[in-house]
Amino acid sequence: MLKHTLALALIACASLAHGADQPLRVGWVFAMANAPALIADKKGFYAAEGLNVELRQFGDGPVLQQAVAAGELDIAYVGAPPVYQWASRGLEAKIIAKVNYGQAALLADAASPLKTLADLRGKRLASLPKGSGMDVLLRGFVLREHARLDPDRDLSIVAMPPANMPAALERHVVDAAFTFEPFVSQSLLRGKTRLLLDVNQALPNHPWYVIAALPATLSARPADVVKLLRAHARAVAFLKDHPAEANRLIAGAFKLEPVQTANGATISAEAIVQEARRRLGWSARLEPADLQFIERLMDYSSALGFMGKPVKVADLVDTSFQRRAEQGGN
Repeated sequence: MLKHTLALALIACASLAHGADQPLRVGWVFAMANAPALIADKKGFYAAEGLNVELRQFGDGPVLQQAVAAGELDIAYVGAPPVYQWASRGLEAKIIAKVNYGQAALLADAASPLKTLADLRGKRLASLPKGSGMDVLLRGFVLREHARLDPDRDLSIVAMPPANMPAALERHVVDAAFTFEPFVSQSLLRGKTRLLLDVNQALPNHPWYVIAALPATLSARPADVVKLLRAHARAVAFLKDHPAEANRLIAGAFKLEPVQTANGATISAEAIVQEARRRLGWSARLEPADLQFIERLMDYSSALGFMGKPVKVADLVDTSFQRRAEQGGN
């Protein structure tokens, strides 16, 4: 596996010789928390920086990793766990900026007898694929640290797409579901589920999605990377300063449909996005506390057996491009 990954990494580095005149290929995990990528595109912030950006969306971090390893992307909006897990297996990448904080929650059916996380013992829990960033957060923090449960012995974790989880809860295929926005808000607003745990309340403002780049990208196109980070920062500011317009753009990009509540009321797509903002937010700047949390995630991954060689946070993060973007340089 390691040799295969290294070979793909060499392909990726070679492909970056396509030159600065080509589009900057940006992949992003299709989650509401990664909204700065679509906002920067929709509002023309990339174009304002003179960047030709080719955006590609992916369902999860592992699938995006395959595109990075195959040399199909230059930049990735992805969870921190996939980045350090790539690095531990020979596919080096640098985290160069933050995208958001929060997004995840644990849901139960509204009529479920579950009261606490400890009640998950012996139950079936829907989640994202094993080894994904969300899976690391679930197994490492939610179950082992918060609930004091062994994720491999004390309950059954069932991998499934987030869109399938509400139906699985309602049909009692599973007893609880660990998912992210907008799926959390859609489910809650229908009135058929309830929160067991809002992770952003348990871990206030913890970083989740980050911007990562291969060293070859940083070396071959440093000015474009700085421009992208400036556009990214503008998008984060827009999300904060113009919430109504931002909510409309997000609702449209995610093709959200109005939700019918249990009492027959209709909740608009924009209101779903506004509800999601209760559990997530956006921030472009990597702070020391963010790096400490990434190190905590790395400890979870190591304990869960998801890591190859050891990786140091200091070797994983490069904030120099962030500083250049903030200072107005190239």
